[in-house]
Amino acid sequence: MIAQVLISMLRENGKSVSVAESLTGGLLASALVDTPGASEVFCGGVVAYTIAAKREVLGVSEEALAHGVVSQEVAIAMAQGALELFGSDYAISTTGVAGPGPQEGMEPGTIWLGYASKTVSGAVLIKLAGNRNQIRAAAVNAALELID
Repeated sequence: MIAQVLISMLRENGKSVSVAESLTGGLLASALVDTPGASEVFCGGVVAYTIAAKREVLGVSEEALAHGVVSQEVAIAMAQGALELFGSDYAISTTGVAGPGPQEGMEPGTIWLGYASKTVSGAVLIKLAGNRNQIRAAAVNAALELID
């Protein structure tokens, strides 16, 4: 439902969106393309699950990666990379820990959502609860709400 609202809003405003995903592994792109009319506003997405993919495909710098892959800096850089790669008006990124165990000293449910446009970029830290699949699904909903 959230994706439908977002797709409608983008269509009405003549804007486009792209995604860069790690934690969600393509679920965010799937949520968008499951919505009729998505082809008019969704430019594309990248699943950059490894550090190498983040660096080589999305252009995430070594400086950003030095903060850890689950960081504000990486979330922002991923969103900026998708924005540039696809030429969209907006981009959203997801990076975090889905579990079952901690990563980089962070507990499961620690999620950074990045966003970027031609004029602004940033990231939001959220904490989610549940099992791996629940955390990933909730991260998709939070990412969709972020751009809305």
